[in-house]
Amino acid sequence: MRTGLTRRALATGLVALVSLVAGCGVRPSGVISGDEPPKGPVAAITEATLYLVDNGRLSAVTRSRDAPLFRADVLALLAAGPTTMEKSTGLTTDVPPDAGPFSVRDRKPGHLVVTLSTPADELSRLAVDQIVCTAAAVPPEEPVRVTVVGAGQSVGPRSCPE
Repeated sequence: MRTGLTRRALATGLVALVSLVAGCGVRPSGVISGDEPPKGPVAAITEATLYLVDNGRLSAVTRSRDAPLFRADVLALLAAGPTTMEKSTGLTTDVPPDAGPFSVRDRKPGHLVVTLSTPADELSRLAVDQIVCTAAAVPPEEPVRVTVVGAGQSVGPRSCPE
């Protein structure tokens, strides 16, 4: 009988010790403010149009996905480059793979701001056009101007040249 009581006391002590250690190092903080929340409708799509490069010119390519995609997800696909099948047809990308992760927000109606992880002014004109056209192609499709921002540099606002 004493053995059961001892085991319960040890188990209770062990649970208390684990709870105490798990909370160690977490300190309360004040309110941490961030950027403004996104405004306008949030578009999640399962079919995305990416603008890849074909012999120095933009070429629209449609890809389908099972899961919903947002503008930032579509831009990540752009930075990942063409699929094996797309490469076999000669498609490439000027967007560097380290440009992501991306964030996209509406500055005002008809104007998007795309933030990337690399300096925006180091991108080729074709890479900026790929980003602008791909971001603008996500529904709701409307005439939109895009500013590309990265590492404190910005390019635009621009419209898709197509």
